[in-house]
Amino acid sequence: MEPDKEKRKLLNRLRRIRGQVDALERALDADNHATVLQQATACRGALDGFIAEVIEDHIRERVVDPERRDTPQGRAAEELIEIVHSYLT
Repeated sequence: MEPDKEKRKLLNRLRRIRGQVDALERALDADNHATVLQQATACRGALDGFIAEVIEDHIRERVVDPERRDTPQGRAAEELIEIVHSYLT
């Protein structure tokens, strides 16, 4: 994916997370504890997903040469990406 498109995708994701954090703040102000827990969990999940995407992008763009993805190193990088996603998402 081209860098500007990837950056826009990540920025949009952060904006959604900001909206979730704002909703968390409103729920806390309203003393709605059940909603606070739901929103906090949603925020954590969204941020974990964001972190996984940043790590994936870094591996794909900086660690493995795109033209060598079908090599043992490229396959190992794909396995690493899967592991990161399994732990964070």
